[in-house]
Amino acid sequence: MSRRTGFTDSALVRLLARLTDIDVPESRQGFADRLSQWFGWTDAISLSSALERSPAISPSRARASASAEEDECASVRAALAKAISERGAFASDFPSHRRRYIARQQAMETAIGPLRGRLRARLAAATPDLARLASLDAVMEQVLGVQEQRLLGTVPGLLEKHFKRLREAERSRDESGGGGDSGAWLELFCKDMQGVLLAELDIRFQPLEGLLDALRKS
Repeated sequence: MSRRTGFTDSALVRLLARLTDIDVPESRQGFADRLSQWFGWTDAISLSSALERSPAISPSRARASASAEEDECASVRAALAKAISERGAFASDFPSHRRRYIARQQAMETAIGPLRGRLRARLAAATPDLARLASLDAVMEQVLGVQEQRLLGTVPGLLEKHFKRLREAERSRDESGGGGDSGAWLELFCKDMQGVLLAELDIRFQPLEGLLDALRKS
């Protein structure tokens, strides 16, 4: 099954909590209980159907090396990470950074979604158990993807708070005659934003890593 780290347990949330000085209490609910809150009754039916399904598999297409898929995933991830790490303009207004962040999020969605679908197709053509896993992952993507998109959509707003805090701190230093490098706070913010994007990339790739792991063990 595709691995999924709980948002409150992820490096992304810990990083955002540190940057925005927000306390994220540990949930008292178990993972299964928290997950069930995101499922409606129709989702539960789809999940049950995926678990019970016994698809027919063509023997000629069963079991093959996962190296090609691993190489493709590594290539896509490297390209996305490179784009995130590229140094953009140190704009002094947050809307420019918001647009950059959202553009990187859209690039991740565009690249990762089809890749995940191709991995499922590979699983579906392997063994009955892997085909069932592929069906289950499709349901999980449909249900959890909506919640994931909603939660990740709040990240730019949290980064804006960090941006404003750094800017106000710099203004306070200038007014008090503290001086220093006036552009240092912007450089720090850009590095922090890159770190958040890379942590988000890790979260988005977790389901793919789970599917790849299933292929390796088939």
